[in-house]
Amino acid sequence: MPVIELRQVSKWFGEVIGLNHVTTSIGGGITGLVGPNGAGKSTLMGLVMSQLRPSQGTLSVYGKSPWNRPAVLSKIGYCPEGDPFWSNLTGWQFVHFLARLSGLRPRSARTAALHAIEQTGMTKDMHRAIKGYSKGMRQRIKIAQALAHSPRLLVLDEPFTGADPVSRHELAELFRALAADGVDVLMSSHVLHEVESLTRQILMIDHGRIVAEGDLHAVRERMLDRPHAIRMRVDQPRRLAAHLAEMATINGLRISEDGELVVETSTPDEVYDRVSAFVLEHHLVASEVAAADESLEAVFGYLTDRGAR
Repeated sequence: MPVIELRQVSKWFGEVIGLNHVTTSIGGGITGLVGPNGAGKSTLMGLVMSQLRPSQGTLSVYGKSPWNRPAVLSKIGYCPEGDPFWSNLTGWQFVHFLARLSGLRPRSARTAALHAIEQTGMTKDMHRAIKGYSKGMRQRIKIAQALAHSPRLLVLDEPFTGADPVSRHELAELFRALAADGVDVLMSSHVLHEVESLTRQILMIDHGRIVAEGDLHAVRERMLDRPHAIRMRVDQPRRLAAHLAEMATINGLRISEDGELVVETSTPDEVYDRVSAFVLEHHLVASEVAAADESLEAVFGYLTDRGAR
């Protein structure tokens, strides 16, 4: 059973289209939801959280519509992008109150809140007023409240916003640990390399439509209209470049000032085979042969015409 399934879902806000006839299935584990500002990411999350109702089509979470169904919504933990705080509360009061609101009894809510706060590294500061928190601390306490009731699905809208590098690393480790324990995660983020470090499963939205989904490598392989860029470091780059130039499927060759050879080709597998054979035959020293445009940032740029390389 898919974790989240959309069938011909559209969402309109007057004359503005948030989502446009979206059909997709999101499986288990961690899925990265990426796209430009205004692409429809928050709209999709709002539909999953039943904060919004589809204008057209159907949406299900674990096989059931979440709309007006507490039994379904109780399985979801949500960390919004904004800061919906009662700023006079302490971090502890905020998380504990929402744990109680989720239906946990007083003793269970206390235990759950303490555990969630500990998971996000906020124990030391949990009795401080939220209005005195930094942006990164606010992100952590929001994630804590999303975890307090032990959700089956975690929906995270820009969870790395405002976090410093150390906090980002710790949060990424937390998300990996949760996924390893069977928690499904849908995460949107503009920090593309953070998404890529967490998962290869992506859902890319642009102008309210799905433009790519699935494994990042497979997505790049399906982009037949874009020559693949391969980065190589060998001790004789000009000799290798001259050899590769004989191939009809080479679209471009360039050597940087530091000696890196970049090859653009429509047949990457043939290039890899030819490079390997040439290096072995002529005893070249190769320190790197890798795809230069298979990163999430590059694919994102190609599919949304942002020109990333």
